[in-house]
Amino acid sequence: MSASFENLLYDLDAASGILTITINRPTKLNALNAATIADIDMAMQRALDEPQVRGIILTGSGEKAFVAGADITELAALTPTQAVRAAEYGQEAFCRIEDSTKPVVAAVNGFALGGGCELAMACHMRVASDNARFGQPEVNLGLLPGYGGTQRLPQLIGKGKAIELLLTADMMKADEALRLGLVNHVVPQAELLPFCQQLLGKILGKAPLAVGMVLECVNAHYAKDADGYAAEVKAFGQAFESHDFKEGTTAFVEKRAAVFTGK
Repeated sequence: MSASFENLLYDLDAASGILTITINRPTKLNALNAATIADIDMAMQRALDEPQVRGIILTGSGEKAFVAGADITELAALTPTQAVRAAEYGQEAFCRIEDSTKPVVAAVNGFALGGGCELAMACHMRVASDNARFGQPEVNLGLLPGYGGTQRLPQLIGKGKAIELLLTADMMKADEALRLGLVNHVVPQAELLPFCQQLLGKILGKAPLAVGMVLECVNAHYAKDADGYAAEVKAFGQAFESHDFKEGTTAFVEKRAAVFTGK
């Protein structure tokens, strides 16, 4: 199953329930302009509304870049007011990814710089090809990250190292990103999508309701207006009311594979 977007490829494998969203601006190294961010947001909203979609892979077309950054030509023409609006919408779109109760894996193939690094960090997990490069080079342009980079990078790799990378604009190779905890795995380029599919397939074999609750509770830890521990207790109680909990515990006792329904 596929859908039509100006700057994206949207391909759903009905058998597995895995949707692959591919940013498709190869001549621009998949740089993010306003239209592409809008496409990503619309694709995510559609994915969250489609019950057939159970997990999502987000990647870029070609082998050179996941997303090489923002479209600088478009960015340079913005007024301060327009820039604020663009950042607000970009953050909203990226938060929709982060807040998804369906797992989202970034398959990072090549450069993930600026907005591309921010987009990858908004995903729940990141798998990098061995030629991947990460960075937040905005200070080179007299800017700072506007799509959540100053918030998510410290969460993922720690405050001190994040400040260093944000202020020096240094790029990280894939192995360093793995060592720092920015990515979960590094694999050869040819194995990137198959590995992500295998990772998601393992997750999708678990209880869908519980998977969604885990994502909500982990995100609640970082929310300014939420108590992550309280959210975890509430979700834990709700899980006990679910069919999936009863099925999972019964199947364990009966030593058989559970058949989860997401209810």
